[in-house]
Amino acid sequence: MDFVGEEQKSASAEPAVFDRWSRFLDYLMGLRESGDRGALASLRRGLGYAPGEAVEMYPYVMPYLPADVQDWEIDAAFLIAALFAYHPDPGGVGNMGDHFRQARDPQGDDTALERRFSVLLAAHPDDLPFHLRQAVSFLKSRQRAVPVNWPQLLRDVLAWGHPDRYVQRQWARAFWGYRAAPSSENQSQE
Repeated sequence: MDFVGEEQKSASAEPAVFDRWSRFLDYLMGLRESGDRGALASLRRGLGYAPGEAVEMYPYVMPYLPADVQDWEIDAAFLIAALFAYHPDPGGVGNMGDHFRQARDPQGDDTALERRFSVLLAAHPDDLPFHLRQAVSFLKSRQRAVPVNWPQLLRDVLAWGHPDRYVQRQWARAFWGYRAAPSSENQSQE
């Protein structure tokens, strides 16, 4: 599976990607809101297979895809649907770099977390489903589960193979980028 296509030619295509995929994303969010456990269970079955190989997922994914969808985009949709069904918690903000940053232990050693994140950033498009399954499982397993921004993750998966690697750079900047230290005024109020 290679996540390479037209959307990947320009980072400015992101709003068009969301508009094109809004029906699919709205459907997934609706499953969470309705609590359709049967549909979510069918989608979770895709976690153990390559995207598109779990036929139980077809009735819950195929009707909601854009009309002009390409094979590599179908793979991305199956991946996102399976991951969403596994960890549908609402409230995710930012990209996967932001999510991993939230998962940091303020009093702990983040060496293993940074290694895990670096491996994810270096993932070849063919290996991305495996690494994203691990990443989402990790975020879900935290003492306070870190929610995922599913629309952003779909955009990022669709652009993962872009030659400029802009998605990977955005994730790295969100994870390791500069953050202003809390002002002394804010610290004294705590």
